Amino acid sequence: MSIQSLGVGSGLALDDLVKQLLEAERKPKEDRLTQREEKLESEISGLGQIKSKLSEFKDVVKELKSDKDINGRKPTITHPSEDIEIFTAEASSSAVEGNYKIAVSELASGSRIETASAADGGFAATTDSVLSAGSGSLTFKIGNTDDSFTVNVTAGMTLAELREAINKNADNFGVSANIIDTGTASGGAKLVFTSEVTGAGNDLSIINDNDLPELNRLATTDSAESAAYLSPVKAATNAKATIDGIAVESATNKFENTIQNVSFEAKEVSPFAADGVTIQASTLKIGYDSEATEEKIRSFVEKYNSMIDEVKKLTRYGESELEDDGALAGDSLIRGIQTGLASIIGGRVNGSELGGLFSLGIEMDADGKLEIGTSDFGLGSGEERLTDALEDNFDEVAKLFADEKEGMAVKLYDYLEQYTSSRGLLSVRERAAKDDQTQLYDDREKLEMRMASYEQILRDKYLNLDQTVSRLNQTSSALLASLG
Repeated sequence: MSIQSLGVGSGLALDDLVKQLLEAERKPKEDRLTQREEKLESEISGLGQIKSKLSEFKDVVKELKSDKDINGRKPTITHPSEDIEIFTAEASSSAVEGNYKIAVSELASGSRIETASAADGGFAATTDSVLSAGSGSLTFKIGNTDDSFTVNVTAGMTLAELREAINKNADNFGVSANIIDTGTASGGAKLVFTSEVTGAGNDLSIINDNDLPELNRLATTDSAESAAYLSPVKAATNAKATIDGIAVESATNKFENTIQNVSFEAKEVSPFAADGVTIQASTLKIGYDSEATEEKIRSFVEKYNSMIDEVKKLTRYGESELEDDGALAGDSLIRGIQTGLASIIGGRVNGSELGGLFSLGIEMDADGKLEIGTSDFGLGSGEERLTDALEDNFDEVAKLFADEKEGMAVKLYDYLEQYTSSRGLLSVRERAAKDDQTQLYDDREKLEMRMASYEQILRDKYLNLDQTVSRLNQTSSALLASLG
């Protein structure tokens, strides 16, 4: 009969011995794997953190590298009263600086058509049938445009039902139908059509497609568009304004490029002065958007410092045995990134009269971080230098960052792209570390297989010992028994 558990036959603690031998064999190998695993996890995490901070800084740099982004224009509007917004405005970076006096005399509107009164052949009530027999259709359109839709009219359809069919039509391009009950027998109920399509000449047409006499009460023309029935009581009109006294018009309330590279949208008609005749103009000023640029510059300083703090935290060495090293302590790649960035930031930009960041009041401190300096040097404090540059040398500020050949932001972006892109050096390092991590998992599996094999060898070895000792014990017991 075979012995199932080591030591049962001999009474020796062979099972514990095998466990101790296995642990002695496993522990140093497993410790090395664990140490490798922790180092790889720390490296991958550290690389991810560095890459994230570099990407955040790159996003800020991107906003400074484009002349279009940094050299933007800001429209400033002053209305006659703070209680009313006459118009809003937008300006592209190509807009020329200037001041304009703008007054809006009329807003763009769509056309309006209404049916005749009951006494003149219109409708007495909302329940009146539009068509007593047969069926036809009405087509709504604007001039020669592609705006059109058709409503089918059936016998017995009431005025109210026709209104709903028009308003709910899936192709309706902006025509609303409403019923006004005049409250008099002669006036009756009027169906009113209002078009949202503005601009002179864009009047609504309603075509009696089948030339049914009863539908002429609702149409402006026949199928050949030669007859004339209803006429707009209000024609579509342009928006009208004056810019520095020059009359301008627009088919919509938005005036595009009336001032080159500037658009403004009329919201209200300008108020009259106290004389009741003179229209009060608003002032539109187009200037550099120095506030937005200053915000980008300050964000540039903030994100750079945040990145430097992360680099220092991850690459530091512990100052004592109780303090752990950073995840990337002494890593030459990360140190190289910091050195390269500092070199660009501290360099001179010959394409700008400002020369470098110092003229913007930005200085590098002893810790390698940027700050809006407080020292004067006879040129004013950092805040003063920044304000002066934005007010007096805005074009040069743009060149300092966005010059195509030497712009600091252009150089920084290209430099950061080498590390943060999907094929960048940091991404390559990350993939290599993850490959090592995968190999580590394989090494752990191999270790477990080797340990299982080693355990079987030990058990086979000590099983023989256990059985031998067990037989000797049995022989000894038999001899003792025979000797009495």
